[in-house]
Amino acid sequence: MNFSPVLLITDVLLWLLVFAVVGYVWYVRRHEHLLVPWLKVRQNPVAMICATVLVAYAAIGLADSLHFRTASGAPGRSQTGVEVRSVLDVLLGAALGPMAGKSEKTYSAPLAIYSFAKETVEKPGGGQAREFPRLTVGGAHLKNPGDRDGDIAWRGALGLAKGLVLFAVLNGALALWVGRKGGGPALAARAMWRGTTPAPWRPILVTLLLICLMACPAVALGSHYHLFGTDKVGQDVLTISLKSIRTGLVIGTLTTMVMLPFAVLLGLAAGYFRGWVDDVIVYLYTSLSSIPSVLLIAAAVLIVQVSIDNHQDLFPTTLQRADMRLLALCVILGATGWTGLCRLLRGEALKLRELDYIQAAQAFGVARLRILTRHMLPNVMHLVTINAVMDFSGMVLAEAVLSYVGVGVDPTTNSFGGMINAARFEMSRDPLVWWLLAAAFFFMLGLVLAANLFADAVQEAFDPRRVVRRARPRIFQRGPVGGMTEAAEDPRAPGGRPA
Repeated sequence: MNFSPVLLITDVLLWLLVFAVVGYVWYVRRHEHLLVPWLKVRQNPVAMICATVLVAYAAIGLADSLHFRTASGAPGRSQTGVEVRSVLDVLLGAALGPMAGKSEKTYSAPLAIYSFAKETVEKPGGGQAREFPRLTVGGAHLKNPGDRDGDIAWRGALGLAKGLVLFAVLNGALALWVGRKGGGPALAARAMWRGTTPAPWRPILVTLLLICLMACPAVALGSHYHLFGTDKVGQDVLTISLKSIRTGLVIGTLTTMVMLPFAVLLGLAAGYFRGWVDDVIVYLYTSLSSIPSVLLIAAAVLIVQVSIDNHQDLFPTTLQRADMRLLALCVILGATGWTGLCRLLRGEALKLRELDYIQAAQAFGVARLRILTRHMLPNVMHLVTINAVMDFSGMVLAEAVLSYVGVGVDPTTNSFGGMINAARFEMSRDPLVWWLLAAAFFFMLGLVLAANLFADAVQEAFDPRRVVRRARPRIFQRGPVGGMTEAAEDPRAPGGRPA
C-alpha cells in the first residue's frame, strides 16, 4: 500500500508558521535584548504550565495537518483512494479502534452500552417491542451488561497505571536532556523536582503527569466505550473534539498572521507621517470599526461561499472546498480585526517620532523607510508580540460564535462552534443531550485558558512599564535607624549606579 500526500493550503501555511517560529527562536537566542524578556517568561511557573498545555494542543493539531490518500493495487496499476485521511486519523484508529469512526446509529451517552433513543426491535419469541437497543461497538465486548461498571473501573485503573509508566519515561528523557551538560540524569531529576533549576521544571512535570493520567485512561476506556458519547449520526464525540483542535489552531494563528501586517504598516505610517496620511488611516479604521463585525463577516463569508460554489471545478474534493472556506474565514477575520492594534500602534508612533533619536535621524537625512524599519518598528515589537498572543484566544472564540450562528467554517469541518451549534438543537429535549456541549466546553476551555494565561505572562515580561514598577521598590530600603538608604543597584542606570 502506497501513500499519496495531499497538500491543503491551510496545512502548508500552518507548517510554514511552525518553521517561522523555529527561525524566530533561533534568532532570539542570538540577540540578548530579545532573549531577556523570554527568559522572564520561562521563569514564570504559570507560563510554563500553559506552554506545556499549548504544546500538547499543537501536537494534536499538527498531526491532523498531515493529509494523505492511500493507493492500493499492483505496481503500475495502483488506484488512489478517494478518502483523505490525516496522521491523527491513523493514530486514533490505532488507539481507539472502531470507536474512532462513525460506528453507531444515533446518540449514545458517555460510557453507555445502550442507545439513547428507543427503537422497535424484534423479540426472539416473535413480536415487537420498543426498547433501548445495544450499541453496535460501544461495550460490545461485554456478554453480560451487568459487568459494565466493573469493566470500566478495571480499564480506568489500567489506564492510570499506563499513564504513570508513560510519565516515568518522559521524566527520564527530560532528566537525560537536562543533565547532558554535567551532573548526570539522577542529579538533574533531583534538581528538577526540588525546583533548583533555572527553568521551573517541577510545574512542567506536574502538568505532564496530569496529561498522562488523563490521556492514558481516556485511551483505555475510549477503545471499548464512547468516552464522550456519540452525536446525532453516531460519530464518536471524543474523535470530533480532537479533530476540532486543528480548526481552532488554524483560525487563531493564521488570522493573527493576516491581521499583523495591516495593523503594523498602517499604524506606524499614521503615527509617523501624520497629516493627510494619518487622516485617511484614522477614517479607514474608524469606519471599519463602526460596522457590526458579525454582519460584515457574514456578508463576506456568504460571498466567498457563492464564489466557491460557482467554481467547483477548482476544488475536486469536498475537503478542499471546506479548506478553502476555512482559509477565507481566516483572511476575512484578519482583514476586519486589525483596527484595535492599529490604533494602539498609531498612538505609540506619535510618541516615538518626537524622541531625540528619531529627530536626530531625520536631521541626518536618514530615509523615512529606514527610520520606520530600523528605529520605530523594534520599539513597538513588544506591543505586537503581546497583542498577537492575546488575539489568539479571541479568534478561537470568534470561530465558535460564527459557527454557532451558521457563518463560520464549512459544516463538514469539525470545529468547536459546530459542536455547540449541533448541541443547541438538543438542549430542549428530554432527556437532555448534554455531552456535545460539555466536550466542546472542556477542550475549548483548556485551549483558551492556557492561551490567555500565557499571554498575561508575555505581557508582564515585555511591557516596559511593568518592569519599571517592579524595579522601583527595590532601589531603596529602610536603614537601621529608620531612614532610607540606597541598597539595590538599578540595572537600568549606566554603570549599575542607583537611580
